[in-house]
Amino acid sequence: MSLPHAILTALLEKPSSGLDLTRRFDRSIGYFWSATHQQIYRELGKLEAEGHIRELPAAQPARGQKKAYEVLPAGRAELARWTAASQDPKPHRDALLLRLRAAAVVGTAGLEADLRRHRELHRRQLAEYEKIEQRDFPPGDDSAQARLQHLVLRAGIELETFWIQWLTEALEGLPVVEDTPWGR
Repeated sequence: MSLPHAILTALLEKPSSGLDLTRRFDRSIGYFWSATHQQIYRELGKLEAEGHIRELPAAQPARGQKKAYEVLPAGRAELARWTAASQDPKPHRDALLLRLRAAAVVGTAGLEADLRRHRELHRRQLAEYEKIEQRDFPPGDDSAQARLQHLVLRAGIELETFWIQWLTEALEGLPVVEDTPWGR
């Protein structure tokens, strides 16, 4: 249920076309909530049908022109309702952790290289988040909106930092577990 709310948030920040939303998802929202171009367009249609958004009138009608959308009062109310609602944390599911558990019984062959690859991917993501932080959150902007947006980014930074540290620890202590027979 969160994709429509992510779209409402983005449109309240700035009325946009579907293409603009896709680009914004790729540059910011997508770091914590991803969506494909098709998913965004499908949700825009649903949100418009529900009366949460509307197409902005074009300055000059032109064939093939991008439709831009804005949030209507019903959409703002829905976003406020959803923001205020209680929600339990989701259980963490990660195939890498399951693979480590499985390695205890079938062996660690190939696992070290993948742990190193994961660590490098997390290092790259951390570097990207740090660039965003430097670019978008200069010292001195203490507005409530900036503080909340920065808080979301800080969560990403802290998660990437955790994964890099954890993967380093896993690599340093990775035992060699010989392949074992299935029936053990």
